[in-house]
Amino acid sequence: MFDLTLPSVDLAPLLVGGLLTDRGVTVQLTEVEAYAGSEDPAAHAWAGPRPRTKDLFGPPGTLYCYLSHGLHICGNVVCGVPGRGSAVLFRAGRVVAGMELVRERRPGVADAALARGPGNLGRALGWTLADSGRMFAADGPTLEPGEPSRPVSSGPRVGVSVAHGRPWRFWADGDPTVSGYRRSPRIVPGRHDW
Repeated sequence: MFDLTLPSVDLAPLLVGGLLTDRGVTVQLTEVEAYAGSEDPAAHAWAGPRPRTKDLFGPPGTLYCYLSHGLHICGNVVCGVPGRGSAVLFRAGRVVAGMELVRERRPGVADAALARGPGNLGRALGWTLADSGRMFAADGPTLEPGEPSRPVSSGPRVGVSVAHGRPWRFWADGDPTVSGYRRSPRIVPGRHDW
């Protein structure tokens, strides 16, 4: 098991290559993003605890799920100091067990794209908003160390309009399951670009 008390920026690169298992599926993580909680203006925790983000402020090892663009369930592991809202977003991975189940959940999709992007990864694992708050443990989702498929690179996070200059996205360089980088169209030069 990973040391989930580490700050998100220290934990995130270690998770690349890790094995995320839930609901009969195992995904080897190929891309993640760190969010530093209440100290990070791009994080859901920036505004403090709210009803929909309460799980983000739980203890390290809490699964925090949220709805993106009204249709995608994205998952994070809460880490660092309890109550600060730090987490690592699972952005992409390679399905290494439970392939048939994932193909049922994502019919007609090429293998490399089954868990490419945080919403697709959430769908591959069968997550819903009801999964938010579950603990990573033997009887829930698990997160175990593994070896990255390629060297790990870092760069700016995808689609954030503030704190976009932070190189807190980590990925297996050249892996076909990694999602493409998209800069937010809402970036205002000089505003929170640190």
